Amino acid sequence: MHTKMETVRTTLLKLSKGKGCSYTYRRTLVKLLRQAVPFDAACCTTVDPESLLSTGALTDEEVESIHDSLFEYDYFREDYIPYHQLVKAVDPTATLSGATEGQLTRSARYRNVLSPAGFSDELRAALMYKGVCWGYLTLFRRFGRPLFTEEERVFIASLVPVIALRLRRSSFAIPAEIEAESEVELGILVLDERLGTLSANEVADRWLSRLRKWERIGGAVLPRPVRTACFRALSVSTTTSPAKSCVHLPGYPYLTIRASKLHGLEHAPRLAVSFETAGPADTLRLLAEACELSEREKQILDALIKGMSTKELALSLHISAYTVQDHIKSIFVKTGVTSRRELVWRLFSRFGVV
Repeated sequence: MHTKMETVRTTLLKLSKGKGCSYTYRRTLVKLLRQAVPFDAACCTTVDPESLLSTGALTDEEVESIHDSLFEYDYFREDYIPYHQLVKAVDPTATLSGATEGQLTRSARYRNVLSPAGFSDELRAALMYKGVCWGYLTLFRRFGRPLFTEEERVFIASLVPVIALRLRRSSFAIPAEIEAESEVELGILVLDERLGTLSANEVADRWLSRLRKWERIGGAVLPRPVRTACFRALSVSTTTSPAKSCVHLPGYPYLTIRASKLHGLEHAPRLAVSFETAGPADTLRLLAEACELSEREKQILDALIKGMSTKELALSLHISAYTVQDHIKSIFVKTGVTSRRELVWRLFSRFGVV
């Protein structure tokens, strides 16, 4: 690899050790990658590792104008290198030119979405770390620019674990304080089949405002976490993949967004989107993923939250009290606390886990 790539790699390795806002990190990431792998537009989104739905995207304006069309091909149509395949692939990166063997017109996404928007090639990466996906990265090149090379794809592939690790670290950053009290009522948003707003209550309006602020988008744009949940709800895959994502907005408890298709007298489908503070199960699930807790540690964490003693844990799990203590110490190290009281208090005070 050439010198510029190595310089960018070194910088990103340093950045991966940091914490804090993932949006700021992704903005820096895209700026650095452009120096090593020139591109004309990009989209980098974090995802819920369970549903693989967006929890917030950084997207260039040129991509935003075709974003819903790209979602349509990911959720409704068959085409080359969909993200759900990259997540399961040995190598989670691919270029559209490589997948089509240089014949881009084989791709319906290219013919109907990318080409009309002035784009030619596309480089995709599912941001995987130890078998778990924490986000997606897509780079675009316009007509007149060279196609992405194999060297460039390999370079991005080498950075996938580094980027995913950083996104994982920010996925469960316990804030110093909560900016506002948790919403007690359920937020409800009703949309038409084109994702146009039909009605919403005040709680939904507040969550939409917070999501737009998080994604740095205007008031006329529907946040990507809402859109991807709606596309999933409208697709035929909801039986195996829930139309739900848990979003971490800095300064707030986790937010659970769910979308479901409504059926009524009218022929056109309607969508109901709900917004509510995530419950203990979802919050603890994300904590376990972000901190890489083992299956046994997940069991013990759940028991600790319920107030079980070391002796009770040992009896219920059929292990010694010493083994329980070893697991608890490991949980403390991974979650950055020093005692049971601190662990429970942080989860309760910062994320509403009870």
